Amino acid sequence: MRRYNLEVLGISETHWTQVRQRRLASGELLLYSGHEGENAPHTQGVALMPFKQVLIGWESHGPRIIKASFKTKEEGILMNVIQYYAPTNDYNEDDKDHFYDRVQSIVEKCPTKDLTILMRDLNAKVEMENTEYEDIMGRHGLGERNGNGERFANLCAFNKLVIGGTIFPHKRIHKTTWTSPDHTTQNQIDHICTNKKFRRTIEDAVGRSRLRR
Repeated sequence: MRRYNLEVLGISETHWTQVRQRRLASGELLLYSGHEGENAPHTQGVALMPFKQVLIGWESHGPRIIKASFKTKEEGILMNVIQYYAPTNDYNEDDKDHFYDRVQSIVEKCPTKDLTILMRDLNAKVEMENTEYEDIMGRHGLGERNGNGERFANLCAFNKLVIGGTIFPHKRIHKTTWTSPDHTTQNQIDHICTNKKFRRTIEDAVGRSRLRR
């Protein structure tokens, strides 16, 4: 986190169970949310690691969604970070409906005066074409919009959330967040977005398929 000057790190597919908060030996705080109960499956799981931010509070919303609120330099304005791991496009429709309904219920409880950030593994392709979505996305996406992309774009449009990875021109390699095992298919399925009111706080959005240790 120090090397890349990160303030908040979002993690998907932790495969950790239970809901916990712990301080690591390195000093960072780790918040994570997974399946609960005895013999809980080690699947899904999401986490947040705040580094430079002052934590106000956080909430677990199951093994796919975690939310944390932080102080900002602006008096009276909080930063709400919602990290989530969406079902893949081939999941059944009821599961996807339930997931996006839950995300909507979390987003709508965030005060409009605050900075709200949705991020990470959305399993959604939004493509370059932004007709009817001009207010919330640019023309620099990647791939062809899929069902999850439609759901995600509609969620953002309803809540006036701008999709950061679509508004900055970059080479394909810097848009790609997923590459197939045979390296023949590249997609942009991880995203970061924020409420339109704070659009100018996004200076850039770049995908990195691999980080050096």
